[in-house]
Amino acid sequence: MTIKQVIRTVPLKGLQAFEAVGRCGGVSAAALELKVSPGAISQQIRKIESFLGVTLLERNGRTVELTQWGRLYHQEISKGFEQFALAEQVLERARNEDALVLSALSSVVNKWIGRRIFDWQALHPKAHVRIVGRDKEPRMGFDDVDFRISYGSDVLQHEHYTELFRDWVVPACSPALIKGKAPSIARLLEYPLLHVEWERHFTPYPSWRELAAETGATFKESAAGLSFTLSSSAIDAAVNKRGVVLAQMSMIADELEAQTLVIPVDTRIALGESYYLAWDRAALQKPHGREFRDWLVAVSRQQALASAPRPIL
Repeated sequence: MTIKQVIRTVPLKGLQAFEAVGRCGGVSAAALELKVSPGAISQQIRKIESFLGVTLLERNGRTVELTQWGRLYHQEISKGFEQFALAEQVLERARNEDALVLSALSSVVNKWIGRRIFDWQALHPKAHVRIVGRDKEPRMGFDDVDFRISYGSDVLQHEHYTELFRDWVVPACSPALIKGKAPSIARLLEYPLLHVEWERHFTPYPSWRELAAETGATFKESAAGLSFTLSSSAIDAAVNKRGVVLAQMSMIADELEAQTLVIPVDTRIALGESYYLAWDRAALQKPHGREFRDWLVAVSRQQALASAPRPIL
């Protein structure tokens, strides 16, 4: 049988399933990685065993072990999958060789830097920038990321970084929700409230209870409302007239300009921590790398002024 015939006959999904079982140490772990059921993994491996005419896995209750034939086969096919991964890395590096890759939290990409990047493009039309929305911190020097906008203490994972700005939140809603009125904070708390609850490793997002305490209003702890882990999702819900949100100033500039959101009461609360910019030192050697870093810092300084409460005259 030729290699060409083997490739045609053995299902690639079956090979992928068997490789994952051998590498992960079990069917359940492989199923979790490949996002399929354990039954689907077992079915795929049985197809390979039937084709090869050998038993690859020795099943003992809920546990499985590679047989002698299984270990031999896994050792060889693993080389192919390693080559697939290497080829993907080579391609990714080639794509990013001249590009500046900026990673940021999803909401920051959707509502802030993803909008401001067009100003950079206007200044540097020949520069190539890729923006990656990613909540997990990248590994500088290992992942294909040149710059990272981090929040709070997460930036300490990186070697080179600088503070960008501290954002502030403010009540915001669709003008249709309040029908042109300018309610007080106490009255605003009677509207449907949209809550933002970040992942636990972040400092807590400012709450409606804090805003009520700041202004002396009464807040009912039992007040119903929807909660979102992404600031951008809560803002989108407010635009769609679903309630009032404590929105980050940096993320609603376009909505305020388009009047899809208004600020009924301009009372602002600062976030618990600042945003930071981290970078791989090699990124500064790329074309436009140093200029891009300086531009990000400059627009952040502008954002800091725009987000902070206006001084009382």
